[in-house]
Amino acid sequence: MSKLASWLIAAGPAITAAGTAYPQAAPARFDYQVREDMFRGFFGGDKEAFARAMALCEARLAENPNHPEALVWHGNGLLFLAGEAARIGERDNAIALSRQGVAEMAKAVALDPDNIGVLVPRGAVLLAAALRIEDAERARSYVETAVGDFEKALALQQRQLGSMAAHPKGELFAGLAEGWSRLGDAQKAHFYLARIIAELPDTS
Repeated sequence: MSKLASWLIAAGPAITAAGTAYPQAAPARFDYQVREDMFRGFFGGDKEAFARAMALCEARLAENPNHPEALVWHGNGLLFLAGEAARIGERDNAIALSRQGVAEMAKAVALDPDNIGVLVPRGAVLLAAALRIEDAERARSYVETAVGDFEKALALQQRQLGSMAAHPKGELFAGLAEGWSRLGDAQKAHFYLARIIAELPDTS
């Protein structure tokens, strides 16, 4: 996983709710419910936290098999498990988990193609996963999908870019620069690196 995962949902759309007679508190966004435990599993090796995150995704999918955010996060988790399986030599299991994870994320995007909270998690995990794939054609396909997700996320947020926090904005530009560089388009990579310098001066 790359550091892109640290901002996966920073620019996602808020979910609000209101009662018919009395206003009710807005429920926590799904990514806010799942991401901390998922990241503890990804980066800290916390198996219990990871299991909680996956169980939450699975419970939501049992209620609604077409829940886009639950699908994309569960797909993220499956790709993580695929990497763990590959690391210990379980090649067939790794392939099966990877295919299922990619399929779930593709379904999530098909269900809600303009949801930044779906596009960005898929783009981030595919960009990171491509680094571990020996098959050059499949790795390139992952990067192409990731770049497409990031470009669409950027387009959807064009009007809000001026007020977007520096961290998610910089990571989005960085992800695009990295993706285009890996695809061999130095001009587009340079374009986004130049935007980081111009639009995010004096930031890490």
